Amino acid sequence: MQRRRILQGAAVTATAALLPASVRAVGAPSAETDYAQAQTFVASTANYTPSSSLSPTRRVDLIVIHVAQQTFSQTVGIFRNPAKQVSAHYVVRSGDGFVAQCVRERDIAWHAGSWDHNTRSIGIEHEGWIDQPAYFTPTMYERSARLTADICDRHGLPKDRAHIIGHHEVPGSDHTDPGPHWDWVRYLRLVNLS
Repeated sequence: MQRRRILQGAAVTATAALLPASVRAVGAPSAETDYAQAQTFVASTANYTPSSSLSPTRRVDLIVIHVAQQTFSQTVGIFRNPAKQVSAHYVVRSGDGFVAQCVRERDIAWHAGSWDHNTRSIGIEHEGWIDQPAYFTPTMYERSARLTADICDRHGLPKDRAHIIGHHEVPGSDHTDPGPHWDWVRYLRLVNLS
């Protein structure tokens, strides 16, 4: 019987190793989340500004959509590395739409490349590369749209392109994400259906 358990355990381990890195777990979640469907993967406190240093409470009027140019695991790892000086509130995984919250919404994530935009926005990173549209799966669009709709509802934001922008639309940004393959029409339709 013990040999069977050992073989079953080895089979499970081997199967997990065959999964793409973006589908494998990234470590144990902790703490609370602002979005009920997210799990927390805390960013380094060196990579965002905590709400305790803010006065008064910040007002959110934008959601900034990003594409990480990395895998999900690499993105979360970057946000946990205090030397990187970057973070976003959320990361959405391509394969299954898993949502990780890395920074609480009351805190300022360093994602937009503009202090003004950081102070008034929620940043959502998406696993993938701007020139590889296969990463923009139906599941990722759907789960990200639900997240965005929830943020809009909680912060009283209209669900439109004036309030949901791409990183490339931040004034002074040298970024091009989410890129030409991001389907804004589809995304906004899903946000408004959520």
